[in-house]
Amino acid sequence: MMESVVITGASAGIGRATADALVRQGYHVINLDRAPCVAESIETVSVDLRDTATLTTLLEDLAGRHRITGLVNNAGFARTASLDDTDEPLLSDTFALNLTVPALCARILAPHMKARGYGRIINISSRSALGRELRTAYAASKGGIISMTRVWAIELARFGITANCVAPGPITTELFDRMNPEGSERRAHMVGDIPAGRMGRPEEVAAAVAFFLSREAGFVNGQTLYVCGGLSAGKAML
Repeated sequence: MMESVVITGASAGIGRATADALVRQGYHVINLDRAPCVAESIETVSVDLRDTATLTTLLEDLAGRHRITGLVNNAGFARTASLDDTDEPLLSDTFALNLTVPALCARILAPHMKARGYGRIINISSRSALGRELRTAYAASKGGIISMTRVWAIELARFGITANCVAPGPITTELFDRMNPEGSERRAHMVGDIPAGRMGRPEEVAAAVAFFLSREAGFVNGQTLYVCGGLSAGKAML
């Protein structure tokens, strides 16, 4: 039976680029997303990930029908707000999708990976976990996913399962381009902070995910790889 990888939020952006890359490598990709995906090579299951009861039933069904060896927790919620405007609904919405859903997906699928003695879990964090203005809720959630990754790496390693994290910097997705149009002052300021002098591409994040999913990466565990053009190291010298 073909190895299957579950990706949350793979209908667009980084998730879609990752799904396409994994299909090319021979994986069967299962995309869990509310939005449709037109690619016939990707099996898309429509689900509101925040509906945890439905999600639990769905994952158990998929695990019973497919040889799921990989999980990519990609779906996320992001909304900028100052500390003054970071209210309880924003915190709740952010943590629900960025922390609770990944933990639930891992909890449901890990026993099936244990039974096979093999598995790969990759969580998508963000360079914002290191700190960025207007991101109290988002940065906290993305820092939290890094911490959860390290815990899972310790707990699951003896079962042949690794857990690692990919933390992208500014990436040119459809959503990012709408929020930060080409030629805007906000975008120019962001690019100016990146030592590489350019935005990242979804395909570059997908390549990092594919590495962690590979069998050759079996001794890499509990790590966070920043795909950010050097932004996590600091600004370029002027």
